Amino acid sequence: MAEMFRADPAFAVELLNDILADGDQAELLITLRQMSKAFGGVPRIAEQAGLNPTQLYRTLSERGNPELRSLQAILQAMGLRLAVQPLDRAS
Repeated sequence: MAEMFRADPAFAVELLNDILADGDQAELLITLRQMSKAFGGVPRIAEQAGLNPTQLYRTLSERGNPELRSLQAILQAMGLRLAVQPLDRAS
């Protein structure tokens, strides 16, 4: 999975957006943990995000519950950011 994220960052963005649209927090956190491997691993992401590596492992577990500030820091360390978009109400 990490190789796919490294090879195609647009795929990672699309995958995260799909997971966010579905609202599955556990899947989002596990995917972010897998993505961290593509960006140097959890210890490196934790360092870049200013977070404790042990806590980051817990945060990115299936049962994790990151604060918005932590999630923004993690995404920023991966070169990503959160964005808000209007819902497509035509469907």
